[in-house]
Amino acid sequence: MKKIISLILICFSLTTFSQVKNVDATTFKKLVDEKKHVLIDLRTNEEIKSKGMIKGAIQIDFLGKDANTEIDKLDKNKSYLIYCAGGGRSEECGFYMQKQGFKDVVNLEKGFGDWKNKGFEIQTK
Repeated sequence: MKKIISLILICFSLTTFSQVKNVDATTFKKLVDEKKHVLIDLRTNEEIKSKGMIKGAIQIDFLGKDANTEIDKLDKNKSYLIYCAGGGRSEECGFYMQKQGFKDVVNLEKGFGDWKNKGFEIQTK
């Protein structure tokens, strides 16, 4: 019985240690403004060209064939803010990053559309 409880506690601690955090646009903006995180835009070139992006973001096209390779090159000990258009791709990417051992990943829950609707600053390429 003690072994089972120990195993459950270990599994619980591992899953809570590197959990992807989903936050709203206002909270995400506060984190962006801190400039303590690497900001990643997961949208395609076409999406960024037509709608702009959050200032300071780097792009990794999560739909691109080399997306996982690009993500795997990142430092797993840094903190990341990730977003896409509506939150789906970035949530999927967050799960991938968690599985790969990234320690701190924050997802913009409703994506760039919510950021833009709130009137937060964007830049165009």
